[in-house]
Amino acid sequence: MANAFDVAAYILESKGVMSAMKLQKLVYYSQAWSLVWDDEPLFCNKIEAWANGPVVRDLYDKHRGQYQVSKADFQQLALRDLSENQKDTIDQVLDAYSQKSAQWLSDQTHSEAPWLQARNGLTDADRGDREISLASMAEYYSSL
Repeated sequence: MANAFDVAAYILESKGVMSAMKLQKLVYYSQAWSLVWDDEPLFCNKIEAWANGPVVRDLYDKHRGQYQVSKADFQQLALRDLSENQKDTIDQVLDAYSQKSAQWLSDQTHSEAPWLQARNGLTDADRGDREISLASMAEYYSSL
């Protein structure tokens, strides 16, 4: 199975430098739609429900302190090639979401059940590190 670094490197190769926040949301949506369209996770890293939306902590640990990220930031950690099917899934997500701003993407995730469920009982200001389950993502996005 691919890892989140594979997905991040592919997104950045396709779309170029972007904010770390936007990358996090595009990686999240790539995982979500892979669960729906391909019936399997795209990558193995867990996604947490942070105050600013879904975050893959492994990616965050690599780009911590950076506003902008590029493919070079993740390329050494991208260990596996993505399949053509996985690339197609990511490409479809990019077609749907890459023109949106990082803030729009964050706001969108805040209105969706997987993030809301994982944040249940936390205030907007609480940091939180609860995992957004693959099951909640699959259930929610397959209902759209």
